Amino acid sequence: MSVRTRFAPSPTGFLHVGGARTALFNWLYARQNDGKFILRIEDTDAARNTEEAYKVIYDGLNWLGLDWDEGPDKGGPFGPYQQSERNAIYEKYLAVLEAGGHVYEDNGAIRFRSQRKPVLVEDIVCGKIEFDMSNPATHPDMTIRRPDGSWIFHFVNVVDDIEMQLTHVIRGEDHLSNTPKHIELYQALGATPPKFAHIPLILNHEGKKLSKRDGGSSITYFLDLGYTPEAVANYLCLLGWSPGENREFLKTPEILSLFDLGQINRRNSIFDLDKCFWLNGQHLQHMSLERFEELALPFVDKAGVSYGTIDALRPALAIVKPKVKHLSDVPDWIGFLFTEEYPFDPEAVAKSLAKPGAGDRLQALGSALSALSDWTHAVIELKLKETAATMGVKAGELVHPARVAVSGRSVGPGLYEMFEVLGKARTLARFDKARALAA
Repeated sequence: MSVRTRFAPSPTGFLHVGGARTALFNWLYARQNDGKFILRIEDTDAARNTEEAYKVIYDGLNWLGLDWDEGPDKGGPFGPYQQSERNAIYEKYLAVLEAGGHVYEDNGAIRFRSQRKPVLVEDIVCGKIEFDMSNPATHPDMTIRRPDGSWIFHFVNVVDDIEMQLTHVIRGEDHLSNTPKHIELYQALGATPPKFAHIPLILNHEGKKLSKRDGGSSITYFLDLGYTPEAVANYLCLLGWSPGENREFLKTPEILSLFDLGQINRRNSIFDLDKCFWLNGQHLQHMSLERFEELALPFVDKAGVSYGTIDALRPALAIVKPKVKHLSDVPDWIGFLFTEEYPFDPEAVAKSLAKPGAGDRLQALGSALSALSDWTHAVIELKLKETAATMGVKAGELVHPARVAVSGRSVGPGLYEMFEVLGKARTLARFDKARALAA
Protein backbone atom coordinates (compact mmCIF):
# COMPACT_ATOMS: atom_id res chain seq x y z
CA MET A 1 0.00 0.00 0.00
CA SER A 2 1.27 3.46 -0.84
CA VAL A 3 2.08 5.85 1.99
CA ARG A 4 -0.86 7.82 3.39
CA THR A 5 -0.35 10.40 6.15
CA ARG A 6 -2.66 12.98 7.66
CA PHE A 7 -2.87 16.19 9.63
CA ALA A 8 -5.99 16.31 11.79
CA PRO A 9 -6.34 19.67 13.58
CA SER A 10 -9.29 20.87 15.65
CA PRO A 11 -10.75 24.26 14.62
CA THR A 12 -10.82 25.60 18.16
CA GLY A 13 -8.02 28.20 18.16
CA PHE A 14 -4.89 29.30 16.38
CA LEU A 15 -2.54 27.08 14.36
CA HIS A 16 0.21 26.26 16.85
CA VAL A 17 3.78 25.85 15.58
CA GLY A 18 3.71 22.35 17.05
CA GLY A 19 0.73 21.51 14.86
CA ALA A 20 2.36 23.14 11.86
CA ARG A 21 5.51 21.07 12.41
CA THR A 22 3.38 17.91 12.65
CA ALA A 23 1.72 18.84 9.35
CA LEU A 24 5.14 19.52 7.81
CA PHE A 25 6.60 16.16 8.86
CA ASN A 26 3.53 14.32 7.55
CA TRP A 27 3.67 16.28 4.27
CA LEU A 28 7.40 15.64 3.85
CA TYR A 29 7.04 11.90 4.43
CA ALA A 30 4.12 11.60 2.03
CA ARG A 31 5.85 13.62 -0.69
CA GLN A 32 9.12 11.71 -0.28
CA ASN A 33 7.31 8.41 -0.83
CA ASP A 34 4.97 9.50 -3.63
CA GLY A 35 2.13 9.06 -1.18
CA LYS A 36 -0.95 11.05 -0.16
CA PHE A 37 -1.22 13.77 2.46
CA ILE A 38 -4.72 14.12 3.92
CA LEU A 39 -6.24 17.05 5.78
CA ARG A 40 -8.95 15.96 8.21
CA ILE A 41 -10.78 18.42 10.44
CA GLU A 42 -11.58 17.03 13.90
CA ASP A 43 -14.55 19.24 14.74
CA THR A 44 -16.63 17.05 17.03
CA ASP A 45 -16.38 19.68 19.79
CA ALA A 46 -19.05 21.95 18.30
CA ALA A 47 -19.10 24.30 21.29
CA ARG A 48 -15.45 25.30 20.76
CA ASN A 49 -15.26 25.36 16.95
CA THR A 50 -15.04 28.76 15.26
CA GLU A 51 -15.16 29.79 11.59
CA GLU A 52 -12.04 31.89 12.18
CA ALA A 53 -10.16 28.80 13.36
CA TYR A 54 -11.11 26.90 10.18
CA LYS A 55 -9.71 29.77 8.13
CA VAL A 56 -6.53 29.91 10.19
CA ILE A 57 -5.86 26.23 9.46
CA TYR A 58 -6.35 26.59 5.71
CA ASP A 59 -4.47 29.89 5.47
CA GLY A 60 -1.56 28.65 7.58
CA LEU A 61 -1.07 25.39 5.68
CA ASN A 62 -1.40 27.12 2.30
CA TRP A 63 1.08 29.80 3.37
CA LEU A 64 3.61 27.15 4.38
CA GLY A 65 3.15 25.44 1.01
CA LEU A 66 1.77 22.24 2.54
CA ASP A 67 -0.71 21.22 -0.13
CA TRP A 68 -3.01 18.31 0.68
CA ASP A 69 -4.35 15.66 -1.69
CA GLU A 70 -7.63 14.96 0.10
CA GLY A 71 -9.59 17.19 2.45
CA PRO A 72 -12.85 19.05 3.12
CA ASP A 73 -12.30 21.45 0.23
CA LYS A 74 -10.93 18.88 -2.22
CA GLY A 75 -12.92 15.77 -1.42
CA GLY A 76 -11.50 12.32 -1.99
CA PRO A 77 -12.41 8.64 -1.87
CA PHE A 78 -12.72 8.48 1.93
CA GLY A 79 -14.78 11.57 2.73
CA PRO A 80 -16.36 13.45 4.29
CA TYR A 81 -13.18 14.92 5.79
CA GLN A 82 -14.85 16.74 8.69
CA GLN A 83 -15.72 14.56 11.67
CA SER A 84 -18.96 16.47 12.24
CA GLU A 85 -20.22 14.96 8.96
CA ARG A 86 -19.17 11.35 9.69
CA ASN A 87 -21.67 10.32 12.36
CA ALA A 88 -23.12 7.41 10.34
CA ILE A 89 -19.63 5.94 9.96
CA TYR A 90 -19.04 6.10 13.72
CA GLU A 91 -22.39 4.45 14.41
CA LYS A 92 -21.39 1.56 12.13
CA TYR A 93 -18.11 1.00 13.96
CA LEU A 94 -19.79 1.28 17.35
CA ALA A 95 -22.13 -1.51 16.27
CA VAL A 96 -19.06 -3.67 15.52
CA LEU A 97 -17.74 -3.09 19.04
CA GLU A 98 -21.16 -3.82 20.55
CA ALA A 99 -21.44 -7.07 18.59
CA GLY A 100 -18.03 -8.15 19.87
CA GLY A 101 -18.86 -7.35 23.49
CA HIS A 102 -16.18 -4.65 23.69
CA VAL A 103 -18.35 -1.83 25.10
CA TYR A 104 -20.80 -1.25 27.92
CA GLU A 105 -23.03 1.54 29.18
CA ASP A 106 -22.07 3.54 32.24
CA ASN A 107 -24.50 6.26 33.39
CA GLY A 108 -25.49 7.02 29.82
CA ALA A 109 -21.92 7.00 28.48
CA ILE A 110 -20.50 4.23 26.33
CA ARG A 111 -17.20 2.83 27.60
CA PHE A 112 -14.70 0.59 25.85
CA ARG A 113 -13.74 -2.51 27.82
CA SER A 114 -9.93 -2.81 28.02
CA GLN A 115 -8.45 -6.26 27.51
CA ARG A 116 -6.33 -5.68 30.63
CA LYS A 117 -3.09 -6.97 29.20
CA PRO A 118 0.23 -5.35 28.17
CA VAL A 119 0.24 -3.43 24.87
CA LEU A 120 3.44 -3.11 22.86
CA VAL A 121 3.87 0.10 20.89
CA GLU A 122 6.50 -0.08 18.15
CA ASP A 123 7.34 3.52 17.34
CA ILE A 124 9.61 4.77 14.55
CA VAL A 125 11.00 7.54 16.76
CA CYS A 126 10.61 6.24 20.32
CA GLY A 127 11.35 2.56 19.70
CA LYS A 128 9.50 -0.30 21.39
CA ILE A 129 7.55 0.63 24.52
CA GLU A 130 5.35 -1.74 26.51
CA PHE A 131 2.39 -0.29 28.40
CA ASP A 132 0.88 -2.23 31.28
CA MET A 133 -2.88 -1.79 30.92
CA SER A 134 -3.82 -4.29 33.63
CA ASN A 135 -4.59 -1.85 36.45
CA PRO A 136 -8.01 -0.14 36.05
CA ALA A 137 -6.99 2.45 38.65
CA THR A 138 -4.28 3.83 36.39
CA HIS A 139 -5.82 2.83 33.06
CA PRO A 140 -9.60 3.03 33.44
CA ASP A 141 -11.88 1.93 30.64
CA MET A 142 -12.09 4.87 28.28
CA THR A 143 -15.28 6.61 27.30
CA ILE A 144 -15.91 6.57 23.56
CA ARG A 145 -19.30 8.28 23.59
CA ARG A 146 -20.66 10.84 26.05
CA PRO A 147 -24.15 10.68 27.53
CA ASP A 148 -25.22 13.49 25.17
CA GLY A 149 -24.31 11.34 22.16
CA SER A 150 -21.14 13.18 21.19
CA TRP A 151 -18.02 11.19 20.36
CA ILE A 152 -14.70 11.10 22.21
CA PHE A 153 -11.48 11.84 20.32
CA HIS A 154 -9.91 8.41 20.81
CA PHE A 155 -12.68 6.49 19.09
CA VAL A 156 -13.34 8.73 16.09
CA ASN A 157 -9.61 9.25 15.57
CA VAL A 158 -9.03 5.51 15.22
CA VAL A 159 -12.13 4.98 13.07
CA ASP A 160 -11.10 7.73 10.67
CA ASP A 161 -7.54 6.43 10.41
CA ILE A 162 -8.93 2.98 9.55
CA GLU A 163 -11.47 4.32 7.06
CA MET A 164 -8.98 6.65 5.36
CA GLN A 165 -6.45 3.81 5.13
CA LEU A 166 -3.68 5.70 6.95
CA THR A 167 -0.35 3.89 6.79
CA HIS A 168 1.56 6.23 9.11
CA VAL A 169 0.44 8.34 12.07
CA ILE A 170 3.04 11.03 12.77
CA ARG A 171 2.10 13.17 15.77
CA GLY A 172 3.42 14.82 18.92
CA GLU A 173 4.87 12.77 21.74
CA ASP A 174 2.10 14.00 24.04
CA HIS A 175 -0.11 11.47 22.20
CA LEU A 176 2.20 8.55 22.96
CA SER A 177 0.29 7.63 26.13
CA ASN A 178 -2.91 7.45 24.06
CA THR A 179 -1.45 4.99 21.59
CA PRO A 180 -1.95 1.77 23.61
CA LYS A 181 -5.64 2.70 23.97
CA HIS A 182 -5.83 3.22 20.24
CA ILE A 183 -4.12 -0.11 19.53
CA GLU A 184 -6.70 -1.85 21.72
CA LEU A 185 -9.41 -0.26 19.59
CA TYR A 186 -7.71 -1.37 16.36
CA GLN A 187 -7.55 -4.90 17.69
CA ALA A 188 -11.19 -4.92 18.79
CA LEU A 189 -12.21 -3.67 15.35
CA GLY A 190 -10.10 -6.31 13.60
CA ALA A 191 -7.92 -3.70 11.91
CA THR A 192 -4.16 -3.48 11.50
CA PRO A 193 -2.72 -0.38 13.23
CA PRO A 194 -0.69 2.08 11.15
CA LYS A 195 2.97 2.69 11.86
CA PHE A 196 3.41 5.29 14.58
CA ALA A 197 6.02 8.04 14.87
CA HIS A 198 5.77 10.29 17.91
CA ILE A 199 7.86 13.42 17.46
CA PRO A 200 9.42 15.43 20.34
CA LEU A 201 7.59 18.24 22.07
CA ILE A 202 8.46 21.88 21.45
CA LEU A 203 9.37 23.70 24.66
CA ASN A 204 10.03 27.34 25.50
CA HIS A 205 13.29 28.55 27.02
CA GLU A 206 11.99 27.71 30.49
CA GLY A 207 11.61 24.08 29.50
CA LYS A 208 7.81 24.25 29.53
CA LYS A 209 5.53 23.25 26.68
CA LEU A 210 5.22 26.12 24.22
CA SER A 211 1.95 27.96 24.80
CA LYS A 212 0.04 30.81 23.21
CA ARG A 213 1.70 33.18 25.70
CA ASP A 214 5.09 32.53 24.12
CA GLY A 215 6.19 34.73 21.22
CA GLY A 216 6.06 32.91 17.91
CA SER A 217 3.87 30.07 19.15
CA SER A 218 1.30 30.75 16.44
CA ILE A 219 1.83 30.51 12.68
CA THR A 220 -0.26 33.69 12.40
CA TYR A 221 2.55 35.52 14.25
CA PHE A 222 5.00 34.74 11.45
CA LEU A 223 2.51 35.43 8.70
CA ASP A 224 1.52 38.84 10.09
CA LEU A 225 5.06 39.96 10.89
CA GLY A 226 6.30 39.09 7.43
CA TYR A 227 8.46 36.02 7.80
CA THR A 228 8.95 34.03 4.63
CA PRO A 229 7.14 30.68 4.62
CA GLU A 230 10.36 29.08 3.38
CA ALA A 231 12.21 30.22 6.51
CA VAL A 232 9.49 29.08 8.91
CA ALA A 233 9.26 25.66 7.26
CA ASN A 234 13.07 25.46 7.35
CA TYR A 235 13.10 26.24 11.07
CA LEU A 236 10.24 23.90 11.95
CA CYS A 237 11.93 20.95 10.27
CA LEU A 238 14.99 21.50 12.50
CA LEU A 239 12.88 21.07 15.65
CA GLY A 240 13.72 17.44 16.25
CA TRP A 241 15.55 16.64 13.03
CA SER A 242 18.90 17.61 11.55
CA PRO A 243 20.39 17.04 8.09
CA GLY A 244 23.83 16.68 9.71
CA GLU A 245 27.10 18.51 9.05
CA ASN A 246 25.78 21.45 11.13
CA ARG A 247 23.62 22.57 8.22
CA GLU A 248 20.74 24.85 9.08
CA PHE A 249 19.85 26.94 6.01
CA LEU A 250 17.83 24.61 3.78
CA LYS A 251 15.49 25.26 0.89
CA THR A 252 12.37 23.11 0.64
CA PRO A 253 13.67 20.86 -2.19
CA GLU A 254 16.74 20.11 -0.05
CA ILE A 255 14.57 19.27 2.96
CA LEU A 256 12.51 16.92 0.81
CA SER A 257 15.60 15.08 -0.37
CA LEU A 258 17.29 14.87 3.06
CA PHE A 259 14.44 14.41 5.55
CA ASP A 260 14.51 11.05 7.35
CA LEU A 261 11.67 10.14 9.71
CA GLY A 262 13.83 7.52 11.36
CA GLN A 263 16.48 10.11 12.22
CA ILE A 264 14.21 12.32 14.31
CA ASN A 265 15.75 12.94 17.72
CA ARG A 266 13.60 11.97 20.67
CA ARG A 267 14.84 14.85 22.85
CA ASN A 268 12.40 17.72 23.27
CA SER A 269 13.18 20.79 21.16
CA ILE A 270 13.69 24.31 22.48
CA PHE A 271 11.94 26.96 20.42
CA ASP A 272 14.46 29.65 19.47
CA LEU A 273 12.86 32.68 17.83
CA ASP A 274 16.29 34.24 17.25
CA LYS A 275 17.36 31.33 15.06
CA CYS A 276 14.13 31.54 13.11
CA PHE A 277 14.75 35.26 12.61
CA TRP A 278 18.27 34.53 11.34
CA LEU A 279 16.96 31.92 8.92
CA ASN A 280 14.39 34.40 7.67
CA GLY A 281 17.18 36.81 6.78
CA GLN A 282 19.02 34.05 4.96
CA HIS A 283 16.00 33.12 2.90
CA LEU A 284 15.28 36.75 2.04
CA GLN A 285 18.85 37.19 0.81
CA HIS A 286 18.87 34.03 -1.28
CA MET A 287 15.43 34.21 -2.86
CA SER A 288 14.79 35.55 -6.35
CA LEU A 289 13.50 39.07 -6.83
CA GLU A 290 10.35 37.57 -8.34
CA ARG A 291 9.64 35.58 -5.18
CA PHE A 292 10.46 38.58 -2.98
CA GLU A 293 8.02 40.66 -4.98
CA GLU A 294 5.32 38.00 -4.63
CA LEU A 295 5.71 37.89 -0.84
CA ALA A 296 6.17 41.64 -0.29
CA LEU A 297 3.34 42.90 -2.49
CA PRO A 298 0.48 42.11 -0.03
CA PHE A 299 2.24 44.16 2.67
CA VAL A 300 2.89 47.05 0.27
CA ASP A 301 -0.73 47.08 -0.89
CA LYS A 302 -2.09 46.83 2.66
CA ALA A 303 0.04 49.84 3.69
CA GLY A 304 -1.38 51.87 0.82
CA VAL A 305 1.94 52.73 -0.84
CA SER A 306 1.07 54.57 -4.08
CA TYR A 307 3.64 52.93 -6.32
CA GLY A 308 1.60 53.19 -9.50
CA THR A 309 2.61 50.15 -11.52
CA ILE A 310 4.47 46.93 -10.80
CA ASP A 311 7.19 48.08 -13.19
CA ALA A 312 7.70 51.17 -11.03
CA LEU A 313 7.66 49.14 -7.82
CA ARG A 314 10.09 46.42 -8.88
CA PRO A 315 13.29 48.57 -8.87
CA ALA A 316 12.40 49.85 -5.39
CA LEU A 317 11.98 46.31 -4.11
CA ALA A 318 15.30 45.34 -5.65
CA ILE A 319 17.26 47.94 -3.72
CA VAL A 320 15.67 47.17 -0.34
CA LYS A 321 15.77 43.38 -0.65
CA PRO A 322 19.30 43.12 0.86
CA LYS A 323 18.23 45.26 3.82
CA VAL A 324 14.83 44.12 5.11
CA LYS A 325 14.52 41.59 7.93
CA HIS A 326 10.72 41.18 7.79
CA LEU A 327 8.43 41.58 4.82
CA SER A 328 6.19 43.80 6.94
CA ASP A 329 9.07 46.32 6.99
CA VAL A 330 9.05 46.75 3.20
CA PRO A 331 6.45 49.55 3.04
CA ASP A 332 8.49 51.69 5.44
CA TRP A 333 11.68 50.99 3.48
CA ILE A 334 10.22 52.06 0.13
CA GLY A 335 7.39 54.47 0.99
CA PHE A 336 9.51 57.63 0.65
CA LEU A 337 10.40 56.68 -2.93
CA PHE A 338 6.79 57.17 -4.05
CA THR A 339 5.83 60.47 -2.42
CA GLU A 340 7.30 63.94 -2.18
CA GLU A 341 5.65 64.41 1.21
CA TYR A 342 8.11 62.22 3.06
CA PRO A 343 8.96 63.30 6.65
CA PHE A 344 12.43 64.33 7.80
CA ASP A 345 13.80 62.67 10.91
CA PRO A 346 14.88 65.53 13.22
CA GLU A 347 17.86 63.56 14.52
CA ALA A 348 19.06 62.79 11.00
CA VAL A 349 18.69 66.46 10.03
CA ALA A 350 20.67 67.53 13.09
CA LYS A 351 23.52 65.11 12.38
CA SER A 352 23.85 65.76 8.64
CA LEU A 353 21.95 68.66 7.10
CA ALA A 354 22.44 71.00 10.06
CA LYS A 355 26.23 70.65 10.03
CA PRO A 356 28.07 73.81 8.91
CA GLY A 357 28.50 73.94 5.13
CA ALA A 358 26.10 71.04 4.46
CA GLY A 359 23.88 73.19 2.25
CA ASP A 360 26.82 74.35 0.12
CA ARG A 361 28.09 70.79 -0.28
CA LEU A 362 24.64 69.62 -1.26
CA GLN A 363 24.41 72.41 -3.87
CA ALA A 364 27.83 71.53 -5.29
CA LEU A 365 26.91 67.85 -5.53
CA GLY A 366 23.63 68.75 -7.23
CA SER A 367 25.45 70.85 -9.81
CA ALA A 368 27.92 68.05 -10.53
CA LEU A 369 25.20 65.43 -10.87
CA SER A 370 23.05 67.63 -13.10
CA ALA A 371 25.70 67.35 -15.80
CA LEU A 372 25.38 63.56 -15.98
CA SER A 373 23.69 62.04 -19.01
CA ASP A 374 24.17 58.44 -17.76
CA TRP A 375 22.03 58.13 -14.63
CA THR A 376 23.16 54.73 -13.30
CA HIS A 377 24.32 54.07 -9.76
CA ALA A 378 27.90 53.24 -10.78
CA VAL A 379 28.30 56.52 -12.69
CA ILE A 380 26.60 58.48 -9.89
CA GLU A 381 28.96 56.99 -7.30
CA LEU A 382 31.99 57.90 -9.38
CA LYS A 383 30.79 61.49 -9.84
CA LEU A 384 30.11 61.93 -6.11
CA LYS A 385 33.61 60.75 -5.22
CA GLU A 386 35.16 63.00 -7.87
CA THR A 387 33.19 65.95 -6.49
CA ALA A 388 34.33 65.22 -2.93
CA ALA A 389 37.96 65.03 -4.08
CA THR A 390 37.64 68.33 -5.94
CA MET A 391 36.15 69.97 -2.84
CA GLY A 392 38.84 68.47 -0.62
CA VAL A 393 36.37 66.68 1.67
CA LYS A 394 35.71 63.06 2.48
CA ALA A 395 33.00 61.35 0.47
CA GLY A 396 30.95 60.98 3.64
CA GLU A 397 30.59 64.76 3.83
CA LEU A 398 28.47 64.50 0.68
CA VAL A 399 26.92 61.07 1.24
CA HIS A 400 25.28 61.77 4.60
CA PRO A 401 23.46 65.01 3.77
CA ALA A 402 22.50 63.61 0.35
CA ARG A 403 20.94 60.55 1.96
CA VAL A 404 18.85 62.64 4.35
CA ALA A 405 17.91 64.98 1.51
CA VAL A 406 16.38 62.27 -0.67
CA SER A 407 14.93 60.00 2.03
CA GLY A 408 14.45 62.10 5.17
CA ARG A 409 16.42 59.58 7.23
CA SER A 410 19.98 58.50 7.92
CA VAL A 411 19.56 54.80 7.13
CA GLY A 412 18.04 53.03 4.18
CA PRO A 413 18.88 51.43 0.86
CA GLY A 414 22.13 52.13 -0.97
CA LEU A 415 22.44 55.84 -1.71
CA TYR A 416 23.38 55.54 -5.37
CA GLU A 417 20.70 52.94 -5.97
CA MET A 418 18.14 55.34 -4.41
CA PHE A 419 19.26 58.08 -6.79
CA GLU A 420 18.85 55.74 -9.74
CA VAL A 421 15.35 54.64 -8.70
CA LEU A 422 14.22 58.22 -8.05
CA GLY A 423 15.57 59.47 -11.34
CA LYS A 424 17.64 62.55 -11.99
CA ALA A 425 14.92 65.21 -11.86
CA ARG A 426 13.37 64.00 -8.59
CA THR A 427 16.77 63.55 -6.93
CA LEU A 428 17.90 67.10 -7.73
CA ALA A 429 14.50 68.52 -6.72
CA ARG A 430 14.87 66.80 -3.35
CA PHE A 431 18.32 68.35 -2.96
CA ASP A 432 16.76 71.78 -3.46
CA LYS A 433 14.00 71.03 -0.96
CA ALA A 434 16.47 69.82 1.67
CA ARG A 435 18.73 72.85 1.35
CA ALA A 436 16.06 74.85 3.15
CA LEU A 437 16.81 72.69 6.21
CA ALA A 438 20.57 72.71 5.75
CA ALA A 439 23.10 74.92 7.43
